[in-house]
Amino acid sequence: MSKTTYKSDSRIRTVAAVGVFCALSYIACVLFHFRASFLTFDLKDAVMTIGAMLFGPLYGLAMTLIVALIEMLTVSTTGLYGFIMNVLASAAFVCVASLIYMHWRTMAGALVGTVCAIFSMTAVMLVANLIITPFYMGVTVDAVAGMIPTLLLPFNLTKAIFNASLVFILYKPISSALSRAGFSSVTHTAASEELAEHPAKERKTVYSPVIIVAAILAVASLAFFFVKLGGSFSFG
Repeated sequence: MSKTTYKSDSRIRTVAAVGVFCALSYIACVLFHFRASFLTFDLKDAVMTIGAMLFGPLYGLAMTLIVALIEMLTVSTTGLYGFIMNVLASAAFVCVASLIYMHWRTMAGALVGTVCAIFSMTAVMLVANLIITPFYMGVTVDAVAGMIPTLLLPFNLTKAIFNASLVFILYKPISSALSRAGFSSVTHTAASEELAEHPAKERKTVYSPVIIVAAILAVASLAFFFVKLGGSFSFG
């Protein structure tokens, strides 16, 4: 196989894999709904972040735009407002996490990337709510600002922490499934580079505590969401 043919084949596989992530993200936003007051979130950011960590932040940005557009045209009831808020939230989370991980492909890089993503998404959404929500809900900026400590800040932190936890829980199974499905040529470097030099036993040692901590954070964030924020969950 020539170098040009290999690159073309790899590009086609990458686009196909990104399409799979878009489909999975859309399914996640359709099936899983968490609501507190007028705010909602789902699991799509975790799925898109994994895809962006595998293929890069530009593909991550493309996924956020595509999924948000399809969501607006099919199941969303918030129209352009929901589209803008979805793109801002997802891009702030997905692109920051994957951009840092792209330049620091280690477990530490993944941790730093997701922590930065948590704070960047939270900050972006607080500003976006102050600017956009008054127009959407017909309330004053002061009214929205008054919701920051009791609703907007804890909601966005909970949403970001939960999705960040899911990234660590699902990253390995999803990247492994892609490899088994024939996408190994485009996922091998991105998914395995940080641990390629370690034996299997050491890889298990590295991942196990992280997954356990991620699972604890996921449960804790959901408990806070339901108990403190009065949140609800619906499926389908």
